[in-house]
Amino acid sequence: MRRTDRAQDRAFALSLIDQCSHGVMALSTGEPVPYCLPLSFARIEDFLYFHCARQGRKVDLLRQFPQVCVTFVGGDRPVFIPPTMYSTYYQSAIVTGTASEVIDPQEKRDALLALCQKLTPEHLDGFDAALDASLAVTAVWKIHMDEISGKAKLER
Repeated sequence: MRRTDRAQDRAFALSLIDQCSHGVMALSTGEPVPYCLPLSFARIEDFLYFHCARQGRKVDLLRQFPQVCVTFVGGDRPVFIPPTMYSTYYQSAIVTGTASEVIDPQEKRDALLALCQKLTPEHLDGFDAALDASLAVTAVWKIHMDEISGKAKLER
């Protein structure tokens, strides 16, 4: 990190991850052009979980190239600081890790529940019915967070 004065600790990065509704995951394609996509993540301990279809480009790439990078951004606000400075206040967290498909039914259920608790906590009464209806066609993946860094430019 070039601007070490903006470095934040692990607790800051984890808190930001827990607050963000989504992150952007970058995957290798094996070619010079990466593949990036926004996904909703829930964190359980040192793992990030997301759900997706059981087939498709993302799943094919994850099976071939499980190393990923996920970026989270929060609190971003462009500002003009008189007399001559334009800038942005922001918070960010970057995670690098290894993705693997969740096979264990209980872990899969726990991950989907964590996603629902994070994103739609006011609608948990429908969770069991939704799980019953979609579990067979839903894949769940987890990313072991091998490295986590936080960075911020905060308003003073």
